[in-house]
Amino acid sequence: MVAPAEPHRPPAEPHRPLADRMRPAVLSDLVGQEHLTGPGGALRRVVEARSLGSLVLWGPPGTGKTTVARLLAHETDLIFEQISAIFSGVADLKKVFEAARLRQKMGQGTLLFVDEIHRFNRAQQDSFLPVMEDGTVVLIGATTENPSFALNAALLSRARVLTFRPLDEAAILRLLDRAQKQEARPLPLDEAARLALARFADGDGRAALTLAEEVWRAAGEGEVFDEAGLASVIQRRAPVYDKSEDGHYNLISALHKCVRGSDPDAALYYFCRMCDAGEDPRFLARRLVRMAVEDIGLADPQALIHARAAAEAYEQLGSPEGELALANAVIYLATAPKSNAAYTAYKGALATAKRAGSLAPPKTILNAPTRLMKEEGYGADYAYDHDAPHAFSGQDYWPPALGRQLFYDPPERGFEREIRKRLEFWEKLRRERSGRE
Repeated sequence: MVAPAEPHRPPAEPHRPLADRMRPAVLSDLVGQEHLTGPGGALRRVVEARSLGSLVLWGPPGTGKTTVARLLAHETDLIFEQISAIFSGVADLKKVFEAARLRQKMGQGTLLFVDEIHRFNRAQQDSFLPVMEDGTVVLIGATTENPSFALNAALLSRARVLTFRPLDEAAILRLLDRAQKQEARPLPLDEAARLALARFADGDGRAALTLAEEVWRAAGEGEVFDEAGLASVIQRRAPVYDKSEDGHYNLISALHKCVRGSDPDAALYYFCRMCDAGEDPRFLARRLVRMAVEDIGLADPQALIHARAAAEAYEQLGSPEGELALANAVIYLATAPKSNAAYTAYKGALATAKRAGSLAPPKTILNAPTRLMKEEGYGADYAYDHDAPHAFSGQDYWPPALGRQLFYDPPERGFEREIRKRLEFWEKLRRERSGRE
């Protein structure tokens, strides 16, 4: 006898992540972007006016860019279309544009949300321009990269850029409170662990909710994790840092300015941030050498030696011991006297060399290896400085058509104080021996 067939049961709905289930339904539920959603904020004005132009939403992951795009489509009665620049090409864009044109003929507008829009190349970005101009779509592009560098100027001229901020600790904690209400159960964390989880999220609301889910899954009946227990449950998130994009340039800029500003503690902090994020220590070593010659120069001639020695020590030791040598150099450079006089002199001399053209040096300081050159006056009346008092002849070395120039003006700081004294002494002798005094 054949057994009766089992009644058909529809497949269970796949588990939706907590972050998706908690996606805000109204703009006021969005946390951490009050500068945009609060009274007078740009997004608040759009919703109140129910009129929307193309936007570029710029900010780190997990700050609400996708959510805002969905809410704006709902609030302005536009059909929401979403594509990702990672998975889409020109053919996909053409299909989306054609569908939007059909809707437009029927009186229905389209909001096209493009995630990671900076991943499109320049030609692909240009394809948006006609459909933005004729109103076929309202474009909302989301990017984690600086739009000034990542997007075409033509596209940016047709869209307003709104900056999303990383969620601060207070915003993350509000999000966790909402999660507890959503799940109707408390997070099994003591107060210190709650604060630690907020820090682990690193400004990313989606990451905070994902971590909260991990905690709920891991907790046994009645178990409450302290900070150490939390660390054993969740792995630390990788810092928000892209070694070829904004995070890289922002932190190296911060490190350089802290060294220039003589703040060793802040400089060491940003140096460690970059090391912790996986930056190549050789890149950091090269930048330390640059700082030594640009911002310290001859105020402390040992600065370049220390920077080079640290780079060499890293090559010998490798990681992680080699980073300590670089950290020593960071502290040395930050605490050294500062001068950009040599850097400024170099730039001034280079500009003059380019501007003045191929001027011949005075014949006095040119060699005369042939009789003809001697007859032409090459090397005539050259004064050998070591034969002069103070080993200084005071002769004029400048092309006659250019005249004497001043590029290097050492400050009264560090070793350059001594250099300045020498230059002033030699200038005094030069005036005396030229009959100017």
